[in-house]
Amino acid sequence: MITMKDIVRDGDPILRKKVAVVETIDEQTVNELKAMREYLHHSQIEETREKYKLRPGVGLAAPQVGIDKKMTAILILDDEDEIVHDYMLINPKIKSHSVAMTYLPQGEGCLSVDEDIPGLVHRYKRIKVEAQNIEGETIEIKASGILAIVMQHEIDHLNGVMFYDHIDKDFPMDPKLGATPYES
Repeated sequence: MITMKDIVRDGDPILRKKVAVVETIDEQTVNELKAMREYLHHSQIEETREKYKLRPGVGLAAPQVGIDKKMTAILILDDEDEIVHDYMLINPKIKSHSVAMTYLPQGEGCLSVDEDIPGLVHRYKRIKVEAQNIEGETIEIKASGILAIVMQHEIDHLNGVMFYDHIDKDFPMDPKLGATPYES
């Protein structure tokens, strides 16, 4: 089981690396993705989060657990712990995006970054992502809202980009012209 001790922290070189494309979806790759998804599930359920001292997360990219593979798990639960979005993606890439931008008014966080970094991270409001699932099938996901924000955050990790790279250093709390805050 993945715990916080397994999460790679900011400053580790793998977090700044463009990770390798997954050429073959083997049992090891599937098991790694399932373990990443399991962490997300445990981290969002209060009882297991406290038991294992986990920080809550809705997305986890392979480099965040030291794996040099282009894959990510995303799991978003609602207030009743019911699954809203559940993806284990291999080789995801953004195929298209909206012109409209959005941001989380409270800013973004990351399991690999221990401190709070203030500032707005502007993301596309809607995206279309192509990836493979754990069966090797090519899938296309049209995402908006929180799912689009999380997917962009995780795909950034696969390309060595951290969320705070998107924050305007001179005006960290200024929304870009035309960007609207995401509201759940």
